[in-house]
Amino acid sequence: MTIASIIEFQNVTKQYGDGTKAVDSLNLEIKKGEFIVLIGPSGCGKTTTLKMINRLIEPTAGSILINGKNAVRYDVDRLRWNIGYVLQQIALFPHMTVEENIRVVPDMKRTEKGTIKQRVHELLEQVGLDPAVFAHRKPSELSGGQQQRVGVIRALAADPEILLMDEPFSALDPVAREKLQDDMLHLKRSFGKTTVFVTHDMGEALKLADRICLMRDGKIVQAGTPDELRRNPSGEFVREFIGSRKDHLQDVLDLRHWVSGSPYITPKPQTVLTADIRADRLVSVMADHEAVGVEDGGELIGMIDRAAAFRLLAAGRKGAGQHD
Repeated sequence: MTIASIIEFQNVTKQYGDGTKAVDSLNLEIKKGEFIVLIGPSGCGKTTTLKMINRLIEPTAGSILINGKNAVRYDVDRLRWNIGYVLQQIALFPHMTVEENIRVVPDMKRTEKGTIKQRVHELLEQVGLDPAVFAHRKPSELSGGQQQRVGVIRALAADPEILLMDEPFSALDPVAREKLQDDMLHLKRSFGKTTVFVTHDMGEALKLADRICLMRDGKIVQAGTPDELRRNPSGEFVREFIGSRKDHLQDVLDLRHWVSGSPYITPKPQTVLTADIRADRLVSVMADHEAVGVEDGGELIGMIDRAAAFRLLAAGRKGAGQHD
């Protein structure tokens, strides 16, 4: 295990009594601070892989190392205190307020009360929920998207080293889902947590991931950055799952409706793209930049960030729709 790695799967297998191998001799290293997405068809083993990290499922064979130590050697409660966990069904405690829900694990860890309250309010602000308005509400008084935001920051409240997210946004409507994805990008930049995120949505994976692991039949078929999977799919399965043949990367995209901010940005961005740009060029640039300038007719018209760029790419349309 390299020094930079925080999680390592060493020949990990999960086999059930009927002989089914949900995970088959998996080898994977996850670096500290990396946001890795596990994706694949139903039954490919992605959720089983995630649940083995916090020992909700125990492997049949092989080892999972957390900070170089076999996960089975940790006290399971202390292991889970250091791992935030977000589910599709967030299951907030209905009789508790938002603030009480968020502070559950910090209270269990006997964190100083004033420190907890400050962190709860800071986290609420991070996802656009005014503490003065939302801290004392009950879950029943929140929308689905608001409840899921609370679930995400509840997982962060005790400052865990690792964050596990199992299809956390899949039950939400498209508008709420996109807002939560944007919040996730903001939290990713703010906290830099090592995150393992399971989804079946390739657009979501392309938008959020530092690295994508595409799985099938309990094995990793290909792992790499969004750019690497798009440019160099390892086979037909990867190409079809991503849904972007190489000729799509030759498409010319229109960025004009996807820019945000003022054209009078100072200082001028160091990296500037033309409003009409080939998809492969956009992928290459956004893989290395959080946001870049956009020019139309030689004049700066605003900025496009990585989230907006990958929404456009994932949509597979030439400039359709509006950036909100």
